[in-house]
Amino acid sequence: MTIPNQLTSLRIILTPVFLYLLFQDSPTYKQIALAVFLIAALTDWYDGVVARKYGYHSELGRFLDPLADKILTSAAFIGFVVIGLAQLWMVILIVIRDIVITVLRGYSEFKGKAFYPSKGAKIKTTVQMVVLYYLLVVYVIQNSPSIYSLIPTTIDAMLNPVLVYILMLTVTFFTVWTGVVYLVDNRKMIAELYAGNRKTTRPG
Repeated sequence: MTIPNQLTSLRIILTPVFLYLLFQDSPTYKQIALAVFLIAALTDWYDGVVARKYGYHSELGRFLDPLADKILTSAAFIGFVVIGLAQLWMVILIVIRDIVITVLRGYSEFKGKAFYPSKGAKIKTTVQMVVLYYLLVVYVIQNSPSIYSLIPTTIDAMLNPVLVYILMLTVTFFTVWTGVVYLVDNRKMIAELYAGNRKTTRPG
């Protein structure tokens, strides 16, 4: 397995570790959870650097890398539901959209076809990551008494339920919107993949 694929696999392995630590009552564990998440996120950047520098490219990597990203971010949003920062229906929409599009893109590349990128994909990713890091960092601070005691009013305001709801609603909107755009822009390719799959599975 190439180094980029090893880093991608590490990102997947770190995901349940992050969730386990996040759900613990100990402030120290929550702080470690944040560190684990940041390390996992850095592997996404570093495996790209290594792949470009040494020319590592593989079908497995093209499929596994975006899937690992979605597993990590989806796990974080699911964690927000458990700790009371996000509404379940929003996270269900976010997770379903991301997994469906990732699997479709991976399958299309496996079949030698390429999805047309969504015009708003970068916006969606940026909005997702900004909100995710914002909520995660502020939540960990709120649950770290030594830090929280310094600026309790500010931290409580940053996690105001109305503000958090608006932020998550924004993430949900951009995520679903870009998912619909993906499907509409690539409807012909999806039809071709479906037709090709039916031919290969039809009994002879």
